[in-house]
Amino acid sequence: MKAIVYTEAGDSGVLAVRERPVPEPGAGQVRVRVVVSGVNPTDWKSRRGSSTRERTARESVPNQDGAGIVDAVGPDVRDLAVGDRVWIYLAAPDYGVTGTAQEYTVQPAGHVVKLPHDASFDLGASLGVPALTAHRALTVAEDGPSALAPGALAGRVVLVAGGAGAVGHAAIQLARWAGATVITTVSGPHKAALARAAGAGHVINYREEDVAARVRQIAPDGVDVVVEVALAANWAIDLAVLKPRGTVAVYANDGGDAVRLGIGAGLVANARLQFILLYTVGARVLADAARDVAAAVADRALPVGQEHGLPLLRFGLHDLAAAHDAVESGAVGKVLVDVATEPEG
Repeated sequence: MKAIVYTEAGDSGVLAVRERPVPEPGAGQVRVRVVVSGVNPTDWKSRRGSSTRERTARESVPNQDGAGIVDAVGPDVRDLAVGDRVWIYLAAPDYGVTGTAQEYTVQPAGHVVKLPHDASFDLGASLGVPALTAHRALTVAEDGPSALAPGALAGRVVLVAGGAGAVGHAAIQLARWAGATVITTVSGPHKAALARAAGAGHVINYREEDVAARVRQIAPDGVDVVVEVALAANWAIDLAVLKPRGTVAVYANDGGDAVRLGIGAGLVANARLQFILLYTVGARVLADAARDVAAAVADRALPVGQEHGLPLLRFGLHDLAAAHDAVESGAVGKVLVDVATEPEG
């Protein structure tokens, strides 16, 4: 089978096409024929060696997310069967050869989730890192909820920083599905249109408007949860709009890695600052998030595509380097890699 591999950290030029044997699933594992692979910032950061995780594998197959069809099942797997359409999350958490940038991948059954027949493989490959990160951000508040479902966030106000990104898009959709009032910030008219298409009720252009003042107009009592992509740039705004006992959930360091906290203001607000990285949240948190995300998919609450606020940018497997470069350069939308042709029927 064809696989994209790298054996040393570096720019996208270290990626190479290799022929590898088709792997066999062991106990508790399934083999998935990958149809679409999804690319996230964590993928190029891991490849460059700039991730906080230590790379120990000699050879790595990149990409944590994907979707396809189960084509072999190992012993002790009860909830998945050959022929199931599925999506995959954290396919290669240890930098090994199990990433989705290859024709077949063997995964623990717990990281493989059934995909409804009316949900596309494009959608399946767009879930994983963005949707699970968004779920975590929306469920870490001290006053709950710890799970998402329709009505779980009723009466709550959620501010999503950077609503046109993949995590921001998922956060808008999940928060809206759960009943929250959703406010988001963007950098321009095009991204504003995408955020509205995703379902944001209020969109603020942070380059033209006073974000804190606008948020307080919309939510005079403040914001319950901030889904934050750029804490260094936005912390003062977050404190200004946060409701007492509110939470700022940080999943990236866009705009800088250092921030002056202003402890006094945080104390007054009883603010909670929660950092998020899926690799270390633990198996239970991941499983709970995957369950809720699957429920949202079944409710058709997480659509993708231009008309739903997340344009899809396509590449072939042999063009994985260009796909990684597109994500690294800040492409707006979800970068997908076509690995195999979806079978008829």
